[in-house]
Amino acid sequence: MRITYGPWGETLGELAAAAKAAEDAGAEAVWVPELHRSATVSAAALAGATTRARVGTAVALAFTRSPMTLALEALDLDELSGGRFVLGLGSGVRRLNEDWHGVRWDRPVARLRETVAAIREFVARCGTGEPIDAPGLLIRGYRRPFPAARDRIPVYLAAVGPAMTRLAAGIGDGWISHELCSPDYLRDRLLPRIGEGLAGRARSDLDVVVSACCSIDEDPRAARRRAAGGVGFYATVRAYAGLFDFHGLAGEQARVVEAFRSGSGAGDLAGAVPDHMVGALTLSGTARQVRERLRAYEGLADTVKLTPPTHGIPAEETRHAQDRIIELIGDLT
Repeated sequence: MRITYGPWGETLGELAAAAKAAEDAGAEAVWVPELHRSATVSAAALAGATTRARVGTAVALAFTRSPMTLALEALDLDELSGGRFVLGLGSGVRRLNEDWHGVRWDRPVARLRETVAAIREFVARCGTGEPIDAPGLLIRGYRRPFPAARDRIPVYLAAVGPAMTRLAAGIGDGWISHELCSPDYLRDRLLPRIGEGLAGRARSDLDVVVSACCSIDEDPRAARRRAAGGVGFYATVRAYAGLFDFHGLAGEQARVVEAFRSGSGAGDLAGAVPDHMVGALTLSGTARQVRERLRAYEGLADTVKLTPPTHGIPAEETRHAQDRIIELIGDLT
């Protein structure tokens, strides 16, 4: 089971330094999200700071750039990293696409399938001068004059719902889970959907990546309190009700939602999240406890992506969590 890391930084310099530290500790890959920064620009910073670890987006938004732009950025990042880039894509949700980015939101599963096909077609053929005809692409008289590091760049898909999870298993080089993904939920709910989506593909053709919020402290309760804001944030999202219900946490989720409706911010939401809720959904506790929790993913996941808590806590708390995770990676690898 591969251990990878999603670094954090208040500046791009700090982000790149954290990625280098994680690589030095033994992380097999480093990943960047897209919300407060551009995933592709952040990935470029990490590509320049590292030499061995794969560099991935987890995830870039699939519909806010054209397929050609996504393909060009992937080619540039693969060149910059020396063939280490992984293009992780996610659909996002309707409000994010329509209200924040002003792009249409319809048929997300079909559109993501088409987007991946277009990116792969462009990457494979853009240097030949041949016509490119794929969903969303109709290109004539074009030839990219630069040598590509590879003619096929891995594409991973983030998925939560059943249809998108089956799509990821069917066409992706990897599947990336939500940040709250317990071993039990992975085994009982998600892996069966992945199995359905494989549809004749070998399971070894798909990298199953579990994303896990990780908080380590000598005081296990302090570790859980750092991670509580993130759990509270996700508890306010209606689409995740099934996740909380699966873990017997529907009542706890309802109380968090009530606190949110009363006007609580991310930091205040942490107070509505009990310790057992954090313990069920994150890797939080002492280093020994987190190592034990990680072992529960063995035989289920191929890769675990650890990320520090960020919701509702000051930067120095996230830095503390990040340092402890990188130490853990060094102990594990």
